[in-house]
Amino acid sequence: MAEHYDVVIIGGGPAGYVAAIRCAQLGLNTACVDQWINARGKPALGGTCLNVGCIPSKALLESSERFQQARSELAGHGIRVGGVELDLAGMLARKDKIVRELTQGIAQLFKANKVTWIQGRGQLLANKQVAVQEHGREKPRTLDAEHVVLAPGSSPMQLDTAPLQDDLIVDSTGALEFRDVPGRLGIIGAGVIGLELGSVWRRLGADTVTLLEAQETFLPFIDEQMARDALRTYAAQGLDIQLGSRVTACEVKNGTVTINYQNSVGEHQAEFDKVIVAVGRRPNTNKLAADEAMLLMDEWCFIHVDEQCKTNLPGVYAIGDAVRGPMLAHKGSEEGVMVAELIAGRSARVNYGTIPSVIYTLPEIAWVGETEQALKAAGRDYRSGVFPFAASGRARAMGDAGGFIKVLADAESDRILGVHMIGPHCSELISEAVIAMQLGGSAEDIAMTMFAHPTLSESFHEAALAVHDRPLHIFQRKT
Repeated sequence: MAEHYDVVIIGGGPAGYVAAIRCAQLGLNTACVDQWINARGKPALGGTCLNVGCIPSKALLESSERFQQARSELAGHGIRVGGVELDLAGMLARKDKIVRELTQGIAQLFKANKVTWIQGRGQLLANKQVAVQEHGREKPRTLDAEHVVLAPGSSPMQLDTAPLQDDLIVDSTGALEFRDVPGRLGIIGAGVIGLELGSVWRRLGADTVTLLEAQETFLPFIDEQMARDALRTYAAQGLDIQLGSRVTACEVKNGTVTINYQNSVGEHQAEFDKVIVAVGRRPNTNKLAADEAMLLMDEWCFIHVDEQCKTNLPGVYAIGDAVRGPMLAHKGSEEGVMVAELIAGRSARVNYGTIPSVIYTLPEIAWVGETEQALKAAGRDYRSGVFPFAASGRARAMGDAGGFIKVLADAESDRILGVHMIGPHCSELISEAVIAMQLGGSAEDIAMTMFAHPTLSESFHEAALAVHDRPLHIFQRKT
């Protein structure tokens, strides 16, 4: 006889585990089926983000930034440091400790909220049943549910022209585990993941970091002005970004990786000690549902859902990386909360127009809402205000005054349409813009708000003032 639950969730990443906790908080008998096995061979919650994605990469980004500061930047603050050495093993151990503590924390939250954690692979069957193949057991078990939530997450895409090989050609997971700093690092893909990983290993001492990007445009999904600024900054940091470069072949010989690629100039060949394949991610929907379940997916294997994350099957929802929209942990988590509320009979929605995005390089890049090029293409009448961090007293005091904040507002209503930032701590500053947009705020609302001085957040205030040609700490000619 099948075990019965109010809700069965397949997947324990940021979308799935948050959905499970919220369902339990709402009084629903909840089970979460998750198949993740960590590097130590143990089941672990948190999915890609916590185990081999967001958290460990940010730990290494933070450590590498501090290493670079100690080695070459503190002198500018009047601090002399000698004999700075890299302890890569210690740095990786710190990263692993952070991951271990956080995954254990989610397990404790499951226990405290009485969520049943079932360790194994789940598959949706017909009539809202879930087949589970548990780790270490031959006989599968069947769960019966009133509601099923699919949150399988995603995996790195691979290239036929550059198949993974040992620790020489790796994906984003392998790039977090290098035991030595590569002298010559090649990265296929100059998107968010490639830029973050390239920044880490360049700061830790890689002699060269070359990013081969097939697209002709750098970061086409962000504000064009911001992309130009970022490209110049990355080049100054030693990241060699080659646009319009398509990899055609890859060969490993005597511990060296040779890549053949072509661009508008012709055919090229380059040798590397390590290569990272960072060309995007795909949803983990293969065999997620049995054929008889008749779950509807699109041609890219994303699960078809409506605005409330309902699938074509009554009582079955799908959230996170496996559905439309950006593959972001916070987007999946908010979808998980929404679905839990809906299952409990409450009203809930996700505002997909105010999803913040961040690239955690140095400088950080963050944005929310429409880009300027999108508004121009749509023929939308808008006003723009820009304020550079070079005019920020706090940024100057920090010694980190590159970049700017841009506010885009509707020309008639003044409602904020988009905010774009590149500079210090923008991953934190963007939340101010998200709140303003979520509440339907205008540039004038921000301009009339008092900000503490001296802070980086004042730059957001000044950019809002600049929308109406009245910034206080830069001279702006009136238009």
